[in-house]
Amino acid sequence: MRRLAGPLGACHPRLRSRPREGRAIETQIAHRTTAELEAGLEHVRASPRGTGTVELIVARPDVDLRVSLDLATFTIEDGLVGDNWRARGSEHTADGAANPEQQITLTNARYLELIAGSRERWPLAGDQLVVDLDLSDDHLAAGDRLGAGTVTFEVTAAPHTGCRKYAERYGRDAVVFANSPVGRSLHLRGIYVRVLEPGTLRVGDPISRL
Repeated sequence: MRRLAGPLGACHPRLRSRPREGRAIETQIAHRTTAELEAGLEHVRASPRGTGTVELIVARPDVDLRVSLDLATFTIEDGLVGDNWRARGSEHTADGAANPEQQITLTNARYLELIAGSRERWPLAGDQLVVDLDLSDDHLAAGDRLGAGTVTFEVTAAPHTGCRKYAERYGRDAVVFANSPVGRSLHLRGIYVRVLEPGTLRVGDPISRL
C-alpha cells in the first residue's frame, strides 16, 4: 500500500495546497489541448478488447485523499474496502445512501496517460480502477460482466462525466473532449461497475469480459 498524498498535494512535488479553498492544484503541468487529445486518440482506440490489464488500484479514504493499493479486497457491501464510497453516500438517492450503480469507477489507462502524463498524477482522477481495456460502447454495455482476480463486476448504466476538480487537474479540454460524442462512445471519462461477486485483485492482474 502506498499513500500518495493526504490531502492531495501534501507530499507531491508538483502540487501545492490552496488554503483559500482547501484543495490541491497543479503548478508545473501543462494541460493538453484538443489538438493534442485528437492526436492521441488512435492509441486510446487501440486499447485491448476481451482481456486487458489492471494498471492501478486507488482507494479514497476521505475527500482528496488517495491510497494506491497493490492488493485490494472488494465486497458487495462496501465496494473497494478502504474506499469512502459507502460512507460518503450520494446526493442522488432518496435517502442519501450510497448508490450501488456508482460503486466502482473504471477509467481507461491510455486516455488517463494522455491527459495526466506521469503515473504519479493518475490517482488525481478519483477512479478506483485504472485499466488498459476498451471501455467503448462497441465493447461493453450495461449488464456486461468483467472478471479480475477473484472479483466479478457488472457494468451499470450510470453515466460517468468529469467534475470541476477533474477539469482543474487535467484541463477543461480533457473534460470537453471526454464528453464529446466520440468521447462518450469510447467512455473516455470511464464507466461505473458494481461488485457482483466479492474477492481480491492485484495490480497487473488481467481484467476480462466474461
